[in-house]
Parts: sequence; C-alpha cells; structure tokens
Amino acid sequence: MRWPDGFLWGTGASSTQSEGAAPASDWMEWERDGHAPVSGPGNGFAERYAEDFRVYASLGLLHHRLSIEWARVEPAEGEHDAAAVAHYRAVLEAARDAGVVPWVCLHHFTLPRWFAGRGGFLVEKNRTGAWARHVEFVAETFGDLVGGWKPVNETNYYAVAAYGGRGWPPGHDDPAEAAIVHEAIHLATSEAAARLRQTGVPVASIFGLSPVVRHDDTAATTSFAKLLYEHLWSPGIELFRDGVLRVSGREPVERPDLAGVFDLFGFSYYTAMGVAEGRLATHPPGAPVSPLGYGIWADGVGLVLDRLHAELPDTPLLVAEYGIGTDDDAVRAAYLGRGLQVINDAIARGVDVRGFFHWTGVDNYEWLHGYDVRFGIVDRDRRIRASAAVLRREALGETLGETLGVEQYRS
Repeated sequence: MRWPDGFLWGTGASSTQSEGAAPASDWMEWERDGHAPVSGPGNGFAERYAEDFRVYASLGLLHHRLSIEWARVEPAEGEHDAAAVAHYRAVLEAARDAGVVPWVCLHHFTLPRWFAGRGGFLVEKNRTGAWARHVEFVAETFGDLVGGWKPVNETNYYAVAAYGGRGWPPGHDDPAEAAIVHEAIHLATSEAAARLRQTGVPVASIFGLSPVVRHDDTAATTSFAKLLYEHLWSPGIELFRDGVLRVSGREPVERPDLAGVFDLFGFSYYTAMGVAEGRLATHPPGAPVSPLGYGIWADGVGLVLDRLHAELPDTPLLVAEYGIGTDDDAVRAAYLGRGLQVINDAIARGVDVRGFFHWTGVDNYEWLHGYDVRFGIVDRDRRIRASAAVLRREALGETLGETLGVEQYRS
C-alpha cells in the first residue's frame, strides 16, 4: 500500500491503563470500593517508558498518545506535585530522545478525587474554573515538549460511562445528569483545544464513532438509529462545524468561538452498531464477537471515514484509535491488515486521512475487564507479537520478507 507523505503512524495509551490508577483519583477509590479490578502498576510504563518508546520507534510508530494524569500532577486542589511533574517531563523527553512525537491527552476517563467530589463536570463552575486552570497549567508546564494534543478521550462516551449506568465512577444512572455532563464535556474538550492550539502544535479530537447500520426499515429501528446518531455523532460534528452544541434534553448552546478548534478531526473505531427491530444488534449479522462483546468488522472504519468526509469535507481526519482485544494474534493481524486496506482505499478515493494510531502498544488495564482483554502488539513482558509486523510493514514501507525481522526485537 502507498501512503501520503508525512502520514502519522502511532500508538495510543492512557495513564491509568499503563501506569495504574493514581492514588488521588476517583478510579483508585472505585477500585478500593470493589467496583473495578485492581490496576496495580498498570503495564509498567511508569518505569519502562524509555524502553517502550525505543520499541515503537523500531516498528516505525513514531507518534504516541499518552495522558498526563490530572490526579497525579494536582492531587489536591491548587497543589501541584513537583515529582509527578518531573516524571511526566522525563517521559516526554524520553519520547523525543527515541524519535517519537508525544501527543498528550488531559482527560482519559479519570478525575482527581477532589474534583469529582465537587460534582465533576456536572457543575459548570468546575469546568470554567478548575478544569480551565488545569488546561492552562498543562499547556504552560509541558507545552515545550509536546508534539500534539488530544485533549479529551472519547468525548461522546464519558457521560454514558459515568452517568448512564455503565458502572464507571461515580456510578450514576440518571439521564438528566448524563445530558448535563455530555454537554459539559463537549464544551470542556473544545475549550481546551482552543487554548492548546496556542502552543503552536496540532490539536486533534477523539470521538468514539461507530457507524449505525439498520437491519430493517421498521419505524422502531429507524427511530433508534436516528437517536444513536444524534447522541454519538451530531454534537461533536455540529459544535466543530457550526459552533452550535445540541445535546438531547438540553437547550442549544451557541459557541461560534469553538467552531473549527481542531486541526484534525480524530476518532476511535472498534465496531459498527447494528439496529434490528428497534434494538442494538451485532453487525454484520453473524460476525464473530470480541471479548468485549462487539462484532469484529474492520470494514466499518470505512463507513466512519466516508460519513465524516461528507459532513466535514474540508477537514483532515485522523484514525486516533483502532485495535482489537483478543488473545488470538492472528485475528489481530488480520483485523489490522484489513482495516489498513480499507483506510488506504478511502484515501485513494479522496478522503483526507492524516494518520493512524493503534490501540495499543503494550497490553494494558482494560477498565472493568482488568487485564483479561489484550489489545497490544507487545505483551506486558515486552515480547513483540507477530501482528506488529503488519504495522511495521506499512509504516516503514518494507516488504513482507523484511518485516519478518521483527522477531529480532523479541526479548
């Protein structure tokens, strides 16, 4: 396959998943209360980051998204931990030394306990006050070492996970609260992007986008498919394109200052959402199902790209996460190979895709599933899996025979 000059090849991870829950975070409290598996030290990234960056560079994966954990750098309101700040600066410097461009995320699902205890993003003054100050602090403290920003992970998913009965802290199941937080986190993401662009490096979004495919034409299916699209897709697209945020159950928010705040419209892709008889269904019907319960279908990433290209025709797109949790590395390799072909085909027909970040590099903590679901092209013992050769071949432009040299990196 041929890729555009300057195409970004990378990996993605988060602090909690790779370093373990921060002691002062709401997720650590959630673990201690028995609501989630113990994350411990994550996959060891906090100690092995320099080694990990060298491995990524050897595979041609020269971009890496990590999160600077708010609860580590500001464990108590207004009190910044100098050791944590120094640690993250060392991580960013090590990435640079290895030839890897670090992209930084400021919120990947977890929050400082003090911020969560004050209501988190349910309370507007928390977003406009503490969150805004944190964004400013990160920009000023780390901006000289950052190559790109992805302010909030899967902006359109957090409210459902935390306030829609999905079992994430604070564990609420309240549609009204979910709508408030859904609105707030979209604003928090875009407001952060506007500030972070001032550092002079690119800013990308990360929306969790699944194409919605109807399996029948019943009224119930049509209505539910429309609802899914309006919840998962429309708010982020419309705020970026039109400067208007529309969240179901809330009055529209006019924010023309937030139109166009992302340099790249990025998204994660894991599955398509089928709708049959007004309910969610596996798509395609009969597709194999991953350990996380969704249909394995690489072709769906092409549907996401085509829809975004139609909605945002002049906007560069970024595949900010793509991967599969499985113990079968042959399945991972096939899923990667097919997904890259679909993305490459989209580029050939005129879709402006600027990069691909694989989720993830090293197997990590998968939230409520603990360490039982493996997404990595490298295992926790830092043994490189054969599936890594699929990425290496495309990133480095090697032939199949050359990629077999990946074995030399095994330890």
